[in-house]
Amino acid sequence: MTQENQDGVHSHAGFVGVHSHEGGAPHWHDEFGEHLFEDLSAEEYAARQLDWRKHNVQIVTVGIDIGSSTSHLMFSKIYMQLVGEAPDVRAVTVAREILYQSPIWLTPYLPDNTIDMMALDEYFAEAYGAVDATREHIDTGAIILTGEALKKVNARTIATLFAREAGQFVVASAGHHMEAVLAANGSGTVARSRRDQRTLLNVDIGGGSTKLALVLDGHVIATAAVAIGARLIARDAEGRLNRIDGPARTVTDELGITLTPGEPLAPADEQRIVQAWTDVIVGLVQRKPPEGLAAKLMLTDPLPDSPRAQAMTFSGGVSEYIFQREETDFGDLGLPFAKAIRNALNRNTFGLPAIVDPNLGIRATAVGASQFDVQGGVNAYVTDESTLPMMNVPVLAPGFELGDTTPPEVIAASIRESLTRADLDEGAQPVALSFTVGGNDLPDALLRTLADGIRSALPITTSGSAPLVLVVNQGFANRFVMPNQDFHILKEQRPALRLGMLLKEDLGVACDVVAMESVHLSEFDFIDIAQMMHPSEVVPVTVKSLLFAGGMDRRSVKQALIDAALKR
Repeated sequence: MTQENQDGVHSHAGFVGVHSHEGGAPHWHDEFGEHLFEDLSAEEYAARQLDWRKHNVQIVTVGIDIGSSTSHLMFSKIYMQLVGEAPDVRAVTVAREILYQSPIWLTPYLPDNTIDMMALDEYFAEAYGAVDATREHIDTGAIILTGEALKKVNARTIATLFAREAGQFVVASAGHHMEAVLAANGSGTVARSRRDQRTLLNVDIGGGSTKLALVLDGHVIATAAVAIGARLIARDAEGRLNRIDGPARTVTDELGITLTPGEPLAPADEQRIVQAWTDVIVGLVQRKPPEGLAAKLMLTDPLPDSPRAQAMTFSGGVSEYIFQREETDFGDLGLPFAKAIRNALNRNTFGLPAIVDPNLGIRATAVGASQFDVQGGVNAYVTDESTLPMMNVPVLAPGFELGDTTPPEVIAASIRESLTRADLDEGAQPVALSFTVGGNDLPDALLRTLADGIRSALPITTSGSAPLVLVVNQGFANRFVMPNQDFHILKEQRPALRLGMLLKEDLGVACDVVAMESVHLSEFDFIDIAQMMHPSEVVPVTVKSLLFAGGMDRRSVKQALIDAALKR
């Protein structure tokens, strides 16, 4: 419940401190929206209160970002409304309230260059203490691992640290491509591109690398990364070099500069280094083929030559200096690097106008996981029920159009691209492929094309290395079978179940297959699939969606309401 203090500032029980609102959506500041019902009788108030509870959900989340250079966390409150009619009910996020943002911590390291998880745990404990919260106050959360946190020894330690939350937290391991996509979403670039129908380029400059994400009409269509970051070179309080990473050596060797641990960095050399970094980024933004130093620093392939962006924006730690939201010197090259970037912007060297994004910059990450149950369960085709339950299966949403002339190669390429965006190794873990098709009368020829594309894209998975989850959205409401219905007939009628049967029984894939329909999924979703329920042949499904600190797009809410109305 919301509590008012003497100054009129409101806070949520268990969370004390400054918080802000995002999303622009109307929402209640208390659990039941009592301030709307002040003139009602006790009976009317109780009825409205019950009705409100039926259609509104509030959860508290924590988003934790552990990276090579910095770490931080954010507590948020998520407001969701249930839309649609049974059995097709969806929970739609309508607003988000940031309850507390931790300081930005420099990720602590031990002498062996592994992350000091005890120190990091102390940071997190301080953040919980700052808002007078315990783990029991948190409904769900997301942990984003990047850079050094992805190394096996660190990942194992982090998993131990959050073992208690294993079932309710989503852990996303973000390599170069996924980190670029996360930054584009968290910075608000994706929502801004969707809103303005523009092609935008997000440049995320962090401590260890720079990620680029090209966004077309609200969809990230290409990403790239280069080994340029502010903390590749760092100094102690006396200005003596105490960190010189390999990519920094690559630059200084190219420039003929000698860096010696324990010695200061000459101002002229510092300027040459940050200018070289800036020149490389300018070339990548201009889509010049990487050559020389740029080619040596590339961590991925560069962005494709087209489409061209209409504007660019920045996120990541260095963006705080670029947009002059931060002035503190943290002993790295963040300040001089940002100055070089600003000079290039002032001279229009990038060739693109820059958007001054008012969102969260260095906090361009997930605020938590929005968790809700698909009501009652969904019909499913399961080849081996012993594979269930499955937890936190990452969702891939390939963006192809399935038509009479769509070749399997196009489908396979789209699936492989979605794997790359998620930084997933094919066959290393179960994945869920989410497709949208035209209806339950999908011709067998199109289903066969889709099945051939899946098998071609996932040769390791389909050979039996991991289960494969298929979710087909068809656009009609009734997705349940009455217990006395012939389930085999149902399989012949429903595209999702027909697709599963086609892959397993006709094409003979070796992996276990779980196929189901009408579960609304998108990239950055994770799903839990419970044991199958008999005789109805349905599986309860929980969807966990990453929510981002910046740029929630209200159009998604409007579209969900439209979709629900069309199904009535």
